[in-house]
Amino acid sequence: MHLAYPAVLAALLFCVGLYGVLARRNAILMLMSVELMLNAVNLNLVAFDVWLQERLHTGQALALFTIAVAAAEIGIGLAIVLLVYRTRGSSEIDRLRDLRETDTGPDAGAASGADGPEEQAGVQATTDSGRQTS
Repeated sequence: MHLAYPAVLAALLFCVGLYGVLARRNAILMLMSVELMLNAVNLNLVAFDVWLQERLHTGQALALFTIAVAAAEIGIGLAIVLLVYRTRGSSEIDRLRDLRETDTGPDAGAASGADGPEEQAGVQATTDSGRQTS
């Protein structure tokens, strides 16, 4: 078998994954696209390992390592996306650019930093000369 067939297939898979990362706004679809890109890399690693006919099979070993890293990445990434979905109600990337929490409770003004932390805690700030300021 020629090396061109799996290389072209891997290039197509990688391009589809890259398009998915760049065009999609849903975090879960972006994670799936990253997985597609990693699978394209795995396909290239195994194809080049078979083509070079190495005795150590380093391409296959690297592919297994990549699969392990991808599994850890999808586990942690999916946990983060689910946590964000629970708190925000959406997993769209455009809405997640601002990661600070929005408080809508009665004391939202005090928690948002409208007053300094010294005034909130009831502590008076002092200057270098020892005078107390309000």
